[in-house]
Amino acid sequence: MKPALARKTPIRISVVESDPLRFVGFRALFDTEPDFELSSATQADLSTEKEVDVVLLGSRSAQNLFDVMAGMKAARPTLKIIVTGSGMDDETILKAIASGAKGYVDEAASPAEFVQALRIVQEGSVWAPRRVLSLFIERVTTGPGRVFPAGRVAFTDREKEVLEMLVVGRSNKEIGSVLGIEERTVKAHVAKLMRKVGVQNRIALSVHAITHSLVATNKV
Repeated sequence: MKPALARKTPIRISVVESDPLRFVGFRALFDTEPDFELSSATQADLSTEKEVDVVLLGSRSAQNLFDVMAGMKAARPTLKIIVTGSGMDDETILKAIASGAKGYVDEAASPAEFVQALRIVQEGSVWAPRRVLSLFIERVTTGPGRVFPAGRVAFTDREKEVLEMLVVGRSNKEIGSVLGIEERTVKAHVAKLMRKVGVQNRIALSVHAITHSLVATNKV
């Protein structure tokens, strides 16, 4: 008998306050991903529904978007929110991420990009357009001392390897595969790097690495 293939841990995705056709579209989009479990919910549902990993939240008027996000985060502080929309300007995307969203995906994105964004966010990272990350880096560069602690910190060779791959957007799984180490070991390295630098998430760690020349800029 052939050994049974290990089943991936399900990723429970909730599409919030969406019209029926939009939900059907997402279901078709993720049809090839057997570990994606898709459901539809209202904002009120999320305060009691615990079995949700990632929320897809459609953009609306900017202020209403931030009000909805604030309500979600107040009820579930650890909730991972990906904002989706069409033609959202860079400033609004940046503000959404600063307000607690874990990513933004344009509705015109390919199915592969949507899938990658969901998996990256589920792993604990942030998904944002490269131009938005560049904007963030540019602003931090003008006054890094106000954002990050002064002075350089010492990293081990392994931490430097992890950092270089994190900056170019590799997931924990991909980093582990390249370095030949367990995914949980990669997570431990990333957590230690964030503690050393004094930041709270991977995107801020990447920005710190770039603005403090901890990695070669041609790798970004």
